Amino acid sequence: MSKFDLSIILPIYNEAGNLKEMHQRLTQALVSLNNNYEIILTDDGSTDNSYEIMKQIAQADQRVKLIKFRRNFGQTAALAAGIKEASGEIIVTIDSDLENDPADIPKLLEKINQGYDIVSGIRLNRWQGNKISRKLTSKVANWLTRKISGVEIHDLGCTLKAYRSEIIQGVRLYGEMHRFIAILAYWQGGKMTEVEVNFQPRRYGKSRYGLERILKVLLDLVTIKYLSSYSTKPIYFFGKAGFYSFILGFITFLLALYFKFFLQASFIQTPLPTLTAIFIIIGIQFILIGLVADLVMRNYYETQGKPIYLIKEKINFNK
Repeated sequence: MSKFDLSIILPIYNEAGNLKEMHQRLTQALVSLNNNYEIILTDDGSTDNSYEIMKQIAQADQRVKLIKFRRNFGQTAALAAGIKEASGEIIVTIDSDLENDPADIPKLLEKINQGYDIVSGIRLNRWQGNKISRKLTSKVANWLTRKISGVEIHDLGCTLKAYRSEIIQGVRLYGEMHRFIAILAYWQGGKMTEVEVNFQPRRYGKSRYGLERILKVLLDLVTIKYLSSYSTKPIYFFGKAGFYSFILGFITFLLALYFKFFLQASFIQTPLPTLTAIFIIIGIQFILIGLVADLVMRNYYETQGKPIYLIKEKINFNK
């Protein structure tokens, strides 16, 4: 395993009760690998004393690097900041709440060593003591993700993942796309596999899981499907919708003529002429939206580079 140069990234928000034990267990797991490694902690605007504890850890361990946001930007931004600053050949993301077991990291690295670019964890015994509805909604979300994205991933919410740096560094993150990092990296041309990892219920802090996340996942799925197929050619997406609308308009127009000349029904006796006009107008609007979207995407790709976070302080990055 000495070939690996590791960067371990932990997004942190109000995890004061978990940080010292997490660092201890991480160190035990990483030292046994005999690697050069760094641990990047991103404080996502914590309101407890998480950052003070992180500074204490960094003072005692020069391999720990800190990033502090000016405010809470979300887990996606926290991971994106860590990935951008990472210098390791292999990048591992892991939760800071001890639900992911650092002792599983060697399993992921073993798969990387076998030639994979992306290794995603599948949490074992995750649903013990949880409501059936929570398990069902998660399984449905993961199933929809596989069907829509075409990527065989079975635990979308597991943060414990490993990536080759050249695969993940090219991924652009924004919004709440952290759930789909592995999928986005896979679309970069990475070779992906999965391994089973341990799951441990959190002992400190509060889980931020809620049913509203299911809606966010579904909406994000629409986004990633659009990004995968039409991000550089939105006119195809909107143009196709406009074309279908024109077809519906043509069909309703033919039906209106049929009712007029074969059933002797006046145009004003059916809604078909109105529907014809509506479908044609909608078709024109879709095509125009596609043209505007093409111009917007051209401008985006020419000017992209604006970060989705603001860093207040960085520690140990020049050592």
